[in-house]
Amino acid sequence: MYFKKSEIWKWKNWEISWSLSTLSMSDDDINVLLIHGFGASKGHWRHNQDFLGKNYKCYSIDLLGFGKSSQPIALLNYESFRENSVKYSFDLWGNQIAAFCSEVIKAPVYLVGNSIGGVVALKAAESLQNKCKGVILINCAQRAMDDKRLKRSNVLMNLLRPVLKTLVRQRIISNTLFERASNPKIIRQILQKAYPSRKNLDDELIEILYSPSQRRNSKEAFRGFINIFDDALATDLFHKIDTPIQLIWGEKDPWESLDEAKEWKNKFKNIKRLDVIKEAGHCPHDEKPEETNDLVYEFIQETK
Repeated sequence: MYFKKSEIWKWKNWEISWSLSTLSMSDDDINVLLIHGFGASKGHWRHNQDFLGKNYKCYSIDLLGFGKSSQPIALLNYESFRENSVKYSFDLWGNQIAAFCSEVIKAPVYLVGNSIGGVVALKAAESLQNKCKGVILINCAQRAMDDKRLKRSNVLMNLLRPVLKTLVRQRIISNTLFERASNPKIIRQILQKAYPSRKNLDDELIEILYSPSQRRNSKEAFRGFINIFDDALATDLFHKIDTPIQLIWGEKDPWESLDEAKEWKNKFKNIKRLDVIKEAGHCPHDEKPEETNDLVYEFIQETK
């Protein structure tokens, strides 16, 4: 019998929204956890979770600050602690995922992450060690704006960067940016870049991204994230885990370089596969789900 449910998990003082799709509830089944990217939510796996749930226990989760999970106030490094505040970071989200795997799934797991969800998956895998069976990175965020990736030769960016950092710390600036971005028209314009084939760029997708942005504290995770300038890079984390890794890449991603993904594949021995999906962009799991689902299934069958 097919089984699907959505629940709330209490993590620390926060509520975390998650869901499960599966055909079987036996303890021996393979477990898969889907981790969304920036500004998205577990609903972004609308074309993947049920498919994977036919073969595995397939979970999805809203990262703290996103979707239907709690949205604590963003606390930056220089700010004094406030009630219900948190420093948004990859450590925070990685700890959330690792704790969910330990407390809710309670079994070895495959982690699947899109965009920044890929970096979160790697951070969680570092904590889980042999409890993580594999990591699948779908257009993993390369974090080109991180301080560690700045090139000394880029004089203009090095001059402008302190000004940029000062500006985005200010709530009036971050809130203004958020309000301009969080309307259906702008969301559709951004998605037209992320989904070059336009496949599955529909009203349901707009609502998946728009609806959480209308919650009371939705601006806070945005402020926290745009102030992350020195945090985890995927290339730092590949060395720290032994689990097999699959890269799935939309060929026409406007933001995350396929050429860099190819360099990763050649450099890191635990990256077992790089699968390129033609004509797809930053979110091939949603734009071309049939191809993505088959590739994820193949990798799990090869490594289980």
